[in-house]
Parts: sequence; structure tokens; C-alpha cells
Amino acid sequence: GAIPPIYPEYLGASAFQEKFRVRFNYVSGSMAKGIASEDLVIEVARHGGLGFFGSAGLSVSRIADAIDKIKYYLGDEYSFGVNLIHHLKDQQLEFDQVALFLEKGVRNIEASAFTSITPAAIWFAFKGIYLDDDGQIVRPNHVFAKISHEHVAESFLSPPDDYFLESLVALGHLSQYEASLAKNLPVAECVIVESDSGGHTDNRPSTALFPVIKLLTARLAAKFGYDETPFVGLAGGLGTPEAISAAFDIGADFCVIGSVHQSCVEAGTSDEVKKMLETAGLADYAMTPSPDMFEEGIKVQVLKKGTMMPIFGNRLFELYRQYQSLEELPDQVKQELETKIFKKTIAEVWEETMTYFISQDPSQLVQADVDPRHKMALVMRWYLGKSNQWSINGESSKRTDYQIWSGPALGAFNNWASGTFLEKVENREVGQVMLNLLEGAAHHKRIQQIKSFGITNVNQQKYVPKRLVPS
Repeated sequence: GAIPPIYPEYLGASAFQEKFRVRFNYVSGSMAKGIASEDLVIEVARHGGLGFFGSAGLSVSRIADAIDKIKYYLGDEYSFGVNLIHHLKDQQLEFDQVALFLEKGVRNIEASAFTSITPAAIWFAFKGIYLDDDGQIVRPNHVFAKISHEHVAESFLSPPDDYFLESLVALGHLSQYEASLAKNLPVAECVIVESDSGGHTDNRPSTALFPVIKLLTARLAAKFGYDETPFVGLAGGLGTPEAISAAFDIGADFCVIGSVHQSCVEAGTSDEVKKMLETAGLADYAMTPSPDMFEEGIKVQVLKKGTMMPIFGNRLFELYRQYQSLEELPDQVKQELETKIFKKTIAEVWEETMTYFISQDPSQLVQADVDPRHKMALVMRWYLGKSNQWSINGESSKRTDYQIWSGPALGAFNNWASGTFLEKVENREVGQVMLNLLEGAAHHKRIQQIKSFGITNVNQQKYVPKRLVPS
């Protein structure tokens, strides 16, 4: 038998490559607070992929500077995107960011951590939509919705409710013409099925979750009569060529890489964190309360090796559930907080917290004045927010408190890269990581094809990372 050649470009949906002007169906996820940095986005684009800047947790001015830098170095030749994270308690922050994206000409957003559709995401999706001379609808902006729940996926894959469209028209964000065209289109043209990953995750297995969302996408496309079925990508657990090959085998149009990229040279985190990530194994992760959704009990996956942060974070949430105010805490518990976790007095933590919210969101302090439990939550969130920033800044004195968002994919990558030039983080240029993962995935797919012809002695032909030069 004859087997045609397989190249990395063949993996995934060619229509995705054409639509987003990329060589490979490879997407770099938007790790928050600039960990998915400008440099990382630029290098992913230059090597043929699509990168999303990690804007979550950053100010609008900081995001604006990042967009300007990315556009300066990529020009109009390459595609890129920016994250829009869901703000459960303040949708105005979403509107402010979307306004910036539209002003700066950002064409792709990764909508992440959404629990339901919001007007800001709809505004971005349909602003500037029009009919061309052939009567075809043209959408300048594209939403990638990162989801792990069917009901959230359905809201992004369905046309927007008339209520949202009418309110956006009333606010002047959409014209009647744009709203009328939007009524028969999905909000998101791409969904990212997020399985067990770093950061916000439901720890769901990809092989169970992905087929459900893929089938839901096809059903909704048929129900609403879409001319184009939305693309479905897979994120979470993709740290080896075999995993990426498997993602495409189960029907992913594109793959999304996150945790592995945090250990790359271009990632916007400290060298100390990268060295910690270099030795992480499959079992070196834990769940801990999310800084931005603490009260709701939402958790994130973080590195547990070398840090006490996951234990401390879970202890804070345990106390929040048990007590109604700081004053209600027993003296022994207060001492535990001040000596073991905060390493400063509760009064000092509150002073810092007030200083922060006076400039960022004074309404939080107003609520704290009338709700002692909210004040307690703000104090406890101080540690969760600080622990992440300490890790990004590389504050060595706080190493045991580092909050490092990461998942098992990195442990798998470290195992695969062991003994090769990619073992050391100093050599992990994101372009080399990306090309080797894709080359290895194509190699693995080729081996599987050969085995399907009855040739069984090819198991030892494993792909070994090597320095690659883009052709």
C-alpha cells in the first residue's frame, strides 16, 4: 500500500487556516496578567499560529499598550487576538475592554470564564457586520468562546436574544442594520472546549467533553440553518505530540496550548517561576480558590510543588464558609492568618486592601461597610491576588506563597522533553516548542497510519525534539 505524506499543516481544518490566515491550526491561549505576553503572541504568529494576549487582570491602558506593540511588529500580515474575561460583578469592565478592542482594530477575542452570554461579547461579535456585493454576510470580528459547560456553549453558538440586540441598539453600540444581520448568526464562530487545564477549569476529561460539544455545535448549526458550522477547538492536557495528534483525531479543528507556553522564554512571568515549572510532574497540581471569584467558590488549578499557596488558599475559603465576619474569627485563627498566611496583621492587610479599592473600585468598600462578610472576603482575596503577582514578579522572599496557574499538560511536556534541548526552560523558545509539537504530532499520525497497514514494529520510532528552522 502507499501512504501519502503528512505535514503539520494537514492537521485540523484547512478552512480555519484560511479564515484566520495561519499556517497551522495551532492557537496559543490567553494566560492572564500578561503571562501570554506581547512577545509570545508575536512569535506564535511569526511561526504560523494564532496567539491571544493575556489581558485578564490588566488595566485598559496596559492592554492598549500591548495591542499597539503587537500590531507594530505584526502589521497586517499576521493574525492575533486578545482575551476578554468575564466580569461576573461588573459588566462595565467588559464594555470598556470591548470599546478598546474596537478602537484599536482587534479582530479576534478569546472570551473566557463566562458563565453566560453578556452584551459586551455580542457587541464585539456583530459590530461592523455587513452584506457584500454578492449578498454574503461579512463579519470583521471573531469570537472564540472558551467553554466547558453545554449551556454556556449553547448561548455562544446560538443567535443573540432580541433583548440584547435591542439594548445594544438603544445604547448606540449597534445599528439597526447590524442588529438585523445578527439575528441569524451565532455569537461565536469558534468554541474552545476547555478540558483539564491550568487556571479556571472544571477538570473535565477531553475525550468525554469534546464529542458532546462537537455534536452540540453541529446540531445548533443545523437548527438555525447556518451557512458555516462554527469551528471547535480543544484546550487542556495538550502537552505532547501524541496528545495534539489525538485532539485532531477526535475532530478538533484547531488545538489550544496554554500551560506549556508559560515555561517558554517569551512568557510574561519570572525566571524563578519558569525554573519551578521546568521540573513539574503530572501529579504536581492542585485546585485552590480563584482570586476573582472567591465568594462563589470557583477554583483554579495551580502548581503545588514548591509552594504552600494551594493549601493556604483552601484554608481561607474554609474559614470564609465557616464564619460571618473578621470579628467572629477566634483569636487562634487570627494568629494563624497573621503568622502563617498573611505574614502581617489583619489590620495592615485591610489598609492595603482599602488603598487598592479606593482607586480601582470604591463600591467594594461601600459594600464592606454594610456587609462584614464581604469585608472578610476582601481581606482573604488580598492574599489570593498578591500570591499571583508575587510569582509573576519573582519576589523570592514570597516563593512559598507563589500562585502559579498551570496544569498536567506541562508535566507531560517535561517528561517528553527530558534529555533533549527543550528540557531546560532557557531553550524553550515558543516557536521551537510549537514547531516540535506539531512536527511530532504529524510524525505520530504517520506511525499510526503505518500500523494500520499491519506493520507493527514501528513503536520505537518516537519523535525526538530537535532545533527546527521554519521553511
